[in-house]
Amino acid sequence: MEHQIVSRDEWLAARKALLVEEKELTRARDRLSAKRRELPWVRIDKEYVFDTAEGRRTLADLFEGRSQLIVQHFMFGPDWEQGCVGCSFGADHADAAYQHLRHHDVTYVAIARAPIEKLETYRKRMGWRFNFASSYGSDFNYDFSVSFRREDMEKGKVWYNYAMIDPGSDELPGDSVFYKDEAGQVYHTYSEYGRGGEEALSAYMLLDVTPKGRNENGPMGWMKRHDEYEAAAPHSCHADNTDRQAPTAAADSIVL
Repeated sequence: MEHQIVSRDEWLAARKALLVEEKELTRARDRLSAKRRELPWVRIDKEYVFDTAEGRRTLADLFEGRSQLIVQHFMFGPDWEQGCVGCSFGADHADAAYQHLRHHDVTYVAIARAPIEKLETYRKRMGWRFNFASSYGSDFNYDFSVSFRREDMEKGKVWYNYAMIDPGSDELPGDSVFYKDEAGQVYHTYSEYGRGGEEALSAYMLLDVTPKGRNENGPMGWMKRHDEYEAAAPHSCHADNTDRQAPTAAADSIVL
């Protein structure tokens, strides 16, 4: 990889110029985060019931006594044998943060349409500490525009990421945030789809500061479930990552 080679003084001048832009980005992100928190809320009056390892639970129950809930809309269809590669990548990051989130009044849960038995088997395989809930038999995934019924798919376009798109899959990723007040009323405060949750992926943020960057052959072209990487394979970013069990190609190509 060829690159410009300069003196330390020249490098310092270039670095300080970039620092100005980095500070602008940080401040812009802070302003955007404040606007995100100022969004109006939607009262959740519909009762959603999920299957969990502890039995049937409502959306309010998933808060586990806390006032804030982050839901990962996890791509794992009822007939899939394992979860989406990209969703698993995101879950790895959430699990690392979970011990801190739950001590800051935030519960994190992944919700998918696969049966809870499949979800629990996969969660244990991945070693994640946060809980899964199955929305199979519930309208939850459909109401939050991350799963699509056959009749919706047949129309060619579905509502996803606040626009009508060709989904390519009946399951797509996202995150939603909820708040529960002291009276037990639940509110929907925020949802993000597509690349909306990318800032939570610290592996990407770390790769972004390296000389080769993300070095991807297409979105998520190098990524595998963390127990599928070959041991001591320094060039595994070029390895074949075909997933024959969870059809994620459509979701991987979404850049919105």
